[in-house]
Amino acid sequence: MSTAGRGADRPPEVSFGEAFRFWLKLGFISFGGPAGQIAIMHQELVERRRWISERRFLHALNYCMVLPGPEAQQLATYIGWLMHRSWGGIVAGALFVLPSLFILIGLSWVYVAFGNTAIVSGLFYGIKPAVTAIVLHAAHRIGSRALRSAPLWLVAGASFLAIFAFDVPFPAIVAGAGLIGYIGGRMAPAKFQSGGGNGQGGANFGPALIDDDTPTPEHVRLSRSHVGRAAAVGVLFWLIPMACLTFSLGWGSTLTQMGWFFTKAALLTFGGAYAVLPYVHQGAVGHYGWLTPAQMMDGLALGETTPGPLIMVVAFVGFVGGYLKAILGPNLLLAAGSLAAAIVTWFTFLPSFVFILAGGPIIESTRQDLKFTAPLTAITAAVVGVILNLALFFGYHVLWPRGPRGPFDGLSALIAVGAAVALLRFKRNVMEVIAVCAIAGLIAKNLA
Repeated sequence: MSTAGRGADRPPEVSFGEAFRFWLKLGFISFGGPAGQIAIMHQELVERRRWISERRFLHALNYCMVLPGPEAQQLATYIGWLMHRSWGGIVAGALFVLPSLFILIGLSWVYVAFGNTAIVSGLFYGIKPAVTAIVLHAAHRIGSRALRSAPLWLVAGASFLAIFAFDVPFPAIVAGAGLIGYIGGRMAPAKFQSGGGNGQGGANFGPALIDDDTPTPEHVRLSRSHVGRAAAVGVLFWLIPMACLTFSLGWGSTLTQMGWFFTKAALLTFGGAYAVLPYVHQGAVGHYGWLTPAQMMDGLALGETTPGPLIMVVAFVGFVGGYLKAILGPNLLLAAGSLAAAIVTWFTFLPSFVFILAGGPIIESTRQDLKFTAPLTAITAAVVGVILNLALFFGYHVLWPRGPRGPFDGLSALIAVGAAVALLRFKRNVMEVIAVCAIAGLIAKNLA
C-alpha cells in the first residue's frame, strides 16, 4: 500500500465561497456522462483537494446509485450538503445543472432555427470517440477502487453479462446485487467491506477534511424533524408550480403535461440517464409528439457532448417541444422554448434534491453498519459492470455508425484509442482530451 501523503496535513476548512467557485467550475467541465463526472469528482475532491475521504465518497456514491435520477448530480449535492449544510447541497446540485441548461438552450435554439452546420458536425465527430474513452476510463478508475475482493469481481462480471447478453433491466441488477451484498455481508463480511479509505486499503491520498474518523457535525445527525421538514418543503416546491400551471393553463396544456410527465420520469426510472431515455423517447416522441425520432437522437448527441448530466437531454426535449408548439405564440418562439426547457429541468431534478437533503442523514447514520454498507458495496461493484457495458455500447455505435453491415470507421477508432491512451497512460484531464479530440474531428471532417 502506498504511503504517499501519510505525513500530509489535513486540508484547511473550505469556505462557502471557495466551494461555490469549485461547483461552478465543475458545472462547466463535467463531461463524459455520469461515469466521467464521477471520475472527475473523485480526482478533484478525493485525490487532489482532499475535501472528502475515499471511503466517505464511495459511501455517498453507493446511496446515489440506488436512487432514481442522475447519480453524479446527486453525489455533488450530497457532498455539498456534507460540507455546508442544506444550502451547500442546493448550490452544488444547482450549479451542476445550470451551466448545462443555458448551454443546451443556446444550442437547441441554433439547432431548430438554423439546422446543422459543418463545424458542429465535425466537432461532434471527434467528441463521440472521446466520450467512449472517458466512460471506459471511468470504469477502470471506479473498478480499481471498488472491486476489492473476488466476490465483488464476480458481482461486476455477472452484472455485465446480465445487461450485455440478457438485457436484464438495471433495477433488477441493482436489486440482485443488493441481495448478494446483504447475504455476503453476513456470511463473509470481510469480502464486502467498502474499498478505499485513508490508510485502510486502497490508495492513500493523505488525511481529508471530511475523513473516516471526522466527528459527525450536527446537521448530518439523523433527526426525524429534519427528514420530515425536508420532505415537506420538497413536496411544496413541486405542488405550487404544478398547481400554477394547471389552474392558469389547464391540465391538458403542453407545459402542464411536460411537468407531470417529467415528474414521473424522475421518480419511476432507475439507473440514470440511459435507463430513463427509452421512457422519455416513448412519451415525448410516441405519445405527446413534442419532437420526432430524428430530433430525439440529435438531442442525445447534444447531451453527450455538453457538460452536465446526460439526462439534461430533457431540456432539449422541452425546448424543441415548446418552440415547435409555439406555446407563447408565433412571435415568442425562443421564449417559449426556453420556458419549456426550464420547467422540464425543474420537475426532473427537484426529486433528486429531496432524496439527498431528506435521506442524507439516514444514510450517514448507516456508515459504520455493515448490514447497510455491504449491499451498497455490492451495488457499486455491479455498476462497474454496467458502465463497462455502456462503454462497449458507445464504442459500437461510434465505430460502426451505420450499423453492423456498414463500414468500420477507422478514424473514429484512432481518435478513441488516442483518447484512451491520454487518459489511462498519461493521466490527462477530461477537458483537455475532449478539446483535442473535438479539434481532431473538425480537421478530419474538413479534410474528408
